[in-house]
Amino acid sequence: MLTPGQSVPDLDLELTIGARFQLSKQSPKNFTMLVFYRGKHCPICKRYLEELGGKLDKFTALGVTPFAISMDSRERAMVTHEEWDTHDLPLALGLPEDQAREWGLFISEKREDSDEPERFSEPGLFLIKPDGTLYFEEVQSAPFARPPLDEMLSAIQFVLENDYPVRGTAS
Repeated sequence: MLTPGQSVPDLDLELTIGARFQLSKQSPKNFTMLVFYRGKHCPICKRYLEELGGKLDKFTALGVTPFAISMDSRERAMVTHEEWDTHDLPLALGLPEDQAREWGLFISEKREDSDEPERFSEPGLFLIKPDGTLYFEEVQSAPFARPPLDEMLSAIQFVLENDYPVRGTAS
């Protein structure tokens, strides 16, 4: 389990645009936002990432750089890239299961007769400060009830305006 205020594990993943995403090389003004999603088989993920893509300008105006990440293979991720309307939201692929577990993500197995991959991570949303420490996390064991993006925008605005500290650090 990750602890707010502590350094997060680095990630180095391929993006669907052919470039690399390396978390430790990000330099957002305020936060890097990682949205882990289940993969191309998930219609709830599709809605969520399309909504996020449509709000990219609002997040970037707050100094937040979002990335979407899945365990999907390149082939599956390219379907997401080509068929989902995620605008310019960067899509990282091929997250190894051991790294998904490092981030505290739940892992699910394919249901019989589904389009799911053999194993995939359930959703999570993380805000990482520019120094590589965890500010906020939301991890789910199912695709339902994700953090509403307008509420995330309002919360980030509040955090920035009020210099709100990292919470959840008591041991």
